Amino acid sequence: MDQHSQALIFIGGSGPDPEKYKKLLGPSDMVIAADSGLIRAEAFGYKPDWIVGDMDSLKDVSRLSAYPQDRIIRYPPDKDFTDTELALSLAWDKGYITTTLIGGSGGRTDHLLAILALFEREKTPSRWFTDSELVFPLEHSLELNLPLDTLISLFPVGPGPWEAESEGLKWPLNGLSWERGNFGLSNRTCHPSVSIKVLSGRFLVFIPLENLDAL
Repeated sequence: MDQHSQALIFIGGSGPDPEKYKKLLGPSDMVIAADSGLIRAEAFGYKPDWIVGDMDSLKDVSRLSAYPQDRIIRYPPDKDFTDTELALSLAWDKGYITTTLIGGSGGRTDHLLAILALFEREKTPSRWFTDSELVFPLEHSLELNLPLDTLISLFPVGPGPWEAESEGLKWPLNGLSWERGNFGLSNRTCHPSVSIKVLSGRFLVFIPLENLDAL
């Protein structure tokens, strides 16, 4: 199977401002809308290649008539997977390596936790743009140039043990003992150049969109 670059997956809930943050998404080869994520995809100026879900949160289902019916995969409301999971599976089945979620903030807390739980699995989304943050899993090394005093939070996810080192953060990660349920909340950059090196395990990193937009 050919390996493609990035699939953008628009999901329901609150999401980033299209006018301010579309440039952060980068180029894509495929766009998928999960249920009411169709509205967000259109707001970003995309005409999705695929629309998947049970359409229970898409208030105006007549919007679907503007798309080829063979590109709409409709599921019954009673199913074993969320619309986000179904969209991710479609992207992976099509050979996409990078999968970016856009939306999913606000609304029901259980839906929010369901998205976070996706990053605990062996195969995870590559990035997640909420209405105010970029969230991504980190298993190796990361180097970023960020404005001073940028907030960075880390949570250990997936199988442990977890260990990391850092440079440029106010509270270094070196030597910290991590267990499931621990987190590094509201760390801050104290140098324009920041590096994080994961020595073991996987971490979920949170960075405010407004600081990425300043680059």
